[in-house]
Amino acid sequence: SLRRIKASGLKLQLCTNETQATRESFVRKLRALGFEVSAGEVTAPAPAACRLLRERGLRPHLLVHHDLVPEFAEVDKTNPNCVVLGDAAENFTYANLNEAFRFLIGMEKPVLISLGKGRYYKETDGLKLDVGAYMKALEYACDVQAEVVGKPAKSFFESALAELGVPAEQAIMIGDDIVNDVGGAQQCGMRALQVRTGKYR
Repeated sequence: SLRRIKASGLKLQLCTNETQATRESFVRKLRALGFEVSAGEVTAPAPAACRLLRERGLRPHLLVHHDLVPEFAEVDKTNPNCVVLGDAAENFTYANLNEAFRFLIGMEKPVLISLGKGRYYKETDGLKLDVGAYMKALEYACDVQAEVVGKPAKSFFESALAELGVPAEQAIMIGDDIVNDVGGAQQCGMRALQVRTGKYR
């Protein structure tokens, strides 16, 4: 269906909250499944977070999946003045969460940047807790409001629209998550469709 969309002359941008792998490895996975996609056709949270960190002179302590760390290779991580949280999967240990908590609680003005706020997602072996659950724990413990750079943040969809080069009213979002996909797109002025696949319940 992606091939047909492209053949019709319509523009296409894949919006993902994938934070367990770099954008390049995500694209390789899609290509291995037979999808003809380039990195430029993917909007993902980590590159958006890196732009934000550079623009604001922030130096992150990372609590992310080890496969995502290369996305932050060009970012100064010495003497952290913020925490970046992604779907760290097995890295979400008590020790790692407590370390992130200690960085935040020790800051005069804590800055918590989350690469999404999903509650859960579906894998072949069942549902898994997503980054949003851990984000809420740190927000509560540190009395801080996280800045979300992935879906459903308005800035995330605005970034995707900018890459497409179309206004919101000429775009449509198709996704399986009523909050992160459909709700996020609609708050940006886009139309949206929910599909009954993936995590749809």
